Amino acid sequence: MFRRRTALSVSATAALLAATPLLAACGGGAHPGAAAVVDGKRITVAQLQTKVKDVREAQGRSPQGAQLIMNTGRLSLATLNGMIFDEVLARSAGDAGVKVTRDAVQKWRAAAEERAGGAERLKAMWLQQGIAPDEIDAMVRNQLLLDGLAKHLGADRGRAQGQQQLAQALSKTSRSMGIDVNPRFGKWDDRQVILGETKEPWITTGPSRQQA
Repeated sequence: MFRRRTALSVSATAALLAATPLLAACGGGAHPGAAAVVDGKRITVAQLQTKVKDVREAQGRSPQGAQLIMNTGRLSLATLNGMIFDEVLARSAGDAGVKVTRDAVQKWRAAAEERAGGAERLKAMWLQQGIAPDEIDAMVRNQLLLDGLAKHLGADRGRAQGQQQLAQALSKTSRSMGIDVNPRFGKWDDRQVILGETKEPWITTGPSRQQA
């Protein structure tokens, strides 16, 4: 399906929450409280923490909770990476006139649930990759936006040349958005369209999303 996330330990979330005042004081002075600024829009530390908290709570309810948390330890970085990428993809797709309907999302998700062996099984698979159940539709939407953008560009995502075309389009958009990341979280790489050391590949249509 898609790929995202990486690994530390359960204490990472507590450490992130405890560090809120410090993080809020960083991030380029002109944007206090921001984890990142994308095209003038602030992604706040609070917004980031809320997403991380949602995932951790969902993982904590799972019988495999401890293992899930251990396998997605660097969740704050991977989540911020995804939040920034979402903005870049939305802008690039919008500029290309690519739109995704609610019906298309529902159909794609229904097919994915069938392949996975049911809705709950699909949720469990995504949770392994640090995606909360209420974020699945957004991830499906991103997949469809990428597909639509690739089609607009005439790029075959199954070939290296097609991937390069898509990469160039996203990179161009990324550069135009003046992305400024709080140094506590790393530095955004416009060329690869990723956050520093997260090394997160783009969303793909593979059977699972692997850890970096």
